[in-house]
Amino acid sequence: MPPKAAKAKQSVAGMGDLSRRRATRIRTGGGTSAPKGKTGVRNAGQAAPGKISTIKEGDDMTDMGDGTDAEDWTQQRTLVKPEDQLDLSEVELKEEFTRILTANNPHAPQNIVRYSFKEKQYKQTSSVDQLAVHFALDGNMLHRDSDEARRQRDRMGIPEATEDDVQQQQATSQRAGAVSETETEVEPEEISASEQAVSEGGDAAQAAEGEGEDDHKGKEDGAEEAAPSSGDKKLTNQFNYSERASQTYNNPYRERGTATEPPPRVTFSSNVTQWEIYDAYQEDFEKQEKNKEKKVVHGRKEEEKTRKKLTITETQSDDISRVARAAKIVERMVNQNTYDDIAQDFKYFDDTSDEYREQEGTLLPLWKFSHEKAKKLAVTSLCWNPKYKDLFAASYGSYDFMKQGNGMILFSSLKNPSYPETVFETDSGVMCLDVHPEHPYQVAAGFYDGSVAVFNVVEKKDGPVHRCTAKNGKHTDPVWQVRWQKDDTDNNMNFYSISSDGRIVHWTIVKNEMMYQDVITLTLPEDPAEGPDGIKVPTVGCGTAFDFHKQKNYLFLVGTEEGKVHVCSKAYTSHFIDSIDAHNMAVYKVSWNHYHPKIYITCSADWNVKIWEMGGKVDKNADGSEVASRKPLFSFDLNNSVGDVAWAPYSSTVFAAVTADGKVYVYDLNVNKYEPLCEQMVAQKKKTKLTHIEFNPVYPMLVVGDDRGNVTSLKLSPNLKKMPKEKKGAPPMDAAQRTQFEIAKLDKILSMVREPTEPSASN
Repeated sequence: MPPKAAKAKQSVAGMGDLSRRRATRIRTGGGTSAPKGKTGVRNAGQAAPGKISTIKEGDDMTDMGDGTDAEDWTQQRTLVKPEDQLDLSEVELKEEFTRILTANNPHAPQNIVRYSFKEKQYKQTSSVDQLAVHFALDGNMLHRDSDEARRQRDRMGIPEATEDDVQQQQATSQRAGAVSETETEVEPEEISASEQAVSEGGDAAQAAEGEGEDDHKGKEDGAEEAAPSSGDKKLTNQFNYSERASQTYNNPYRERGTATEPPPRVTFSSNVTQWEIYDAYQEDFEKQEKNKEKKVVHGRKEEEKTRKKLTITETQSDDISRVARAAKIVERMVNQNTYDDIAQDFKYFDDTSDEYREQEGTLLPLWKFSHEKAKKLAVTSLCWNPKYKDLFAASYGSYDFMKQGNGMILFSSLKNPSYPETVFETDSGVMCLDVHPEHPYQVAAGFYDGSVAVFNVVEKKDGPVHRCTAKNGKHTDPVWQVRWQKDDTDNNMNFYSISSDGRIVHWTIVKNEMMYQDVITLTLPEDPAEGPDGIKVPTVGCGTAFDFHKQKNYLFLVGTEEGKVHVCSKAYTSHFIDSIDAHNMAVYKVSWNHYHPKIYITCSADWNVKIWEMGGKVDKNADGSEVASRKPLFSFDLNNSVGDVAWAPYSSTVFAAVTADGKVYVYDLNVNKYEPLCEQMVAQKKKTKLTHIEFNPVYPMLVVGDDRGNVTSLKLSPNLKKMPKEKKGAPPMDAAQRTQFEIAKLDKILSMVREPTEPSASN
């Protein structure tokens, strides 16, 4: 056979069966029989195109069955569209979505480690497999003339091509007879004639007159018919596959794993007898004796820690806990004997020299409170307990942002100045605290990290009962002050906090949760600052202090780091009722007067203490418009930064302040409106700054805290605690009369500095 003919035979071998089936169907379906020999081949080549339109595309005329499948095949198919199918235009249908596959696998991990037995440690592998298999299909495609195909035919028992052609013709005739009743059976002579025509191939083409192209087609058809195939047994791959492709969405891989070491397990079993118990106690006793005999060497921190742990365990033993209450009483008795002279001064001593000086007074130092762990911390807040007048709380932290660490809350009593009653240690510096006025065991605290917490002194718990986190309204800057308020309508405890982030937040304790709500955000009147990309960034004021009105609980004052004082209300969350440029530097304290409803006092780092009246006189321009700055009623320059100021609870005209140079100033406006009655150095060491001051609500004394962790109690001399004189024979004044008396006394003094046209503040 020529090479060209052999090549044509191989290329059309797969189409032999289909051409032969078509030719047979044309002869049987037409109703007339064609002549044998070349006529059958010509019908296969010429009449087939006329009938191809009636045959479905992709149908190879096989496996027709008994007629039911043929009826299903001839039925017209209807196109069913789902209801939610999108109606796309031709442009949208032709739009292509391309997905680029790179050589690097985006889901390949970059931190794979393997255990190196050589180095006995886990090491990170440098090379990561970037292969990502999207689709894989295992198959086998054999050429029909290859040795492997020949061995497969021999193994499967498939006969040669001529026998296959006969079987294929018989199967085709049987299927054609089952399709229609009018079709006639194909005679063996016709089948043999067609086989002879196909086998002769080229001879039949030469016998045809003027049909050169048909002869060439006949040769190709003969080559196709020579392909070995059977009705039931076929070669696995005959090049009749369809190539399809699809692109699917790659779901992101998520892998999470952990490896832990199993906990050590020890199985122990023994019989316990009386002498074994005795030996165990003896061994433990000897260990305790050895630990007591060990001397602590300086520089060995581990031995010091073990010694401290032993002392803690000894103090927390069962024997001590049984007599804890009795031991506390005995400890107070011992301290009272130790500090008997101070206790006598506190109870009975009054400086008789005040009788010979009218406008001067003194402060008598009493007890000094300190703690070992709080020596390097500063006293950040002081608050007396509203129920137990001898008990006060002090918070400890650091005002230096470069030296931030742990904080503490200590509850100390005048009955036991040697050691605090309760100690709370915190992971962040405590910048402020406040004791609840009705529930004295509840303490609210603000931290340097921006969080607020509530401690319960009664519960034996080391940490806070409630504490906010970043999920539920935590401040972003240090919290400078917290204040309890009256319980709401649902009897839920609530308090307020102010921070440098400009937020004043209302916290409500509901069951076991702490809910928050922003009351007001401090904004600056200046234009917003420009960011690095030209974005307008609104400037926010930094709140440093606030105080609620004594009678109107919805009214409160706010002091800022810019030196402003805002009068705010809980009902207005977007603007201030009034705003004053009070100081040139940060305002450290704002406080309402205990008696007068319109007077408040402020102190600042600009060395000044100022007394203001709400709605006081306003400076005006030439055109009559108001100026933002207002004049205070009184202003006192203390020659150093004023850390804190406090009104006296027994008089409307007495207040005290502390400065950074270690001095305490006590003023009485009723006695001297210009100079302090007492200016006394309290700090024992130089460069010790006084940070806070607080009057006792009952006793004539005050406590002062410094930046070295010390709290000093001071007793007021008679000139500093003058009470109103009662008339002889008159009944004592009740609370309402006392309040009116103090308001009138302060108004009398303020009338001297008010303008004559201004009405009295008491009206």
